[in-house]
Amino acid sequence: MSFDVVCFDCDSTLSRIEGIDELARQHGLFDKVAALTDAAMNGELALEEVYASRLDLIRPNQASIDWLAGLYIDTIVDGVKQTIQTLQQHHKQIHIISGGLRQAILPLADYLSIPEHQVHAVDVIFDQQGEYQDFARQSPLAISGGKAQICKTLIQANPSLVMIGDGKTDLEAKLAGAYMIGFGGVVRRPLVESQSDQYVSDTSLTAVLPYLL
Repeated sequence: MSFDVVCFDCDSTLSRIEGIDELARQHGLFDKVAALTDAAMNGELALEEVYASRLDLIRPNQASIDWLAGLYIDTIVDGVKQTIQTLQQHHKQIHIISGGLRQAILPLADYLSIPEHQVHAVDVIFDQQGEYQDFARQSPLAISGGKAQICKTLIQANPSLVMIGDGKTDLEAKLAGAYMIGFGGVVRRPLVESQSDQYVSDTSLTAVLPYLL
């Protein structure tokens, strides 16, 4: 099976961390926020039930986002660069579709030579001093079914599309007609393992390549 468009989740797929949880750790709120994230990724809570409450607790400023951007790159999953380069050599269109914070993910995308316009995530809004004001509440990626919305748009131009990720929100891409490969190299989630079209548990992302080319 071959796909023209390959979409990756970011947190626990391209990078070994959950970005918002790491911002919470920086603010001494890790246990509380990580429990909410895990509940959403396991399908126990709707994403919209936890998204605003997590950021309202943390209120990350520009400096925190810059720190997180570096952490994403420092904790990159084994085999990511090789996987992306191989797909690019085969002229695949690569997108990142994430419920994470866009300004923190863009440097990782740049590191992987993925164009900025192919990064779909949630923008953070700062004031002129770089302090947290809000996030893009209208973003589909801050609610359940958002990844399906993004995939539906992409599929209109490229019907051969695959989504790769670790969580319940990634599974929702199937609602748009996307093929789903679950990645359990960082976190294994039974719901994702049972409902994905394919599932890999290898710690290296290169394990997905046989299903993509």
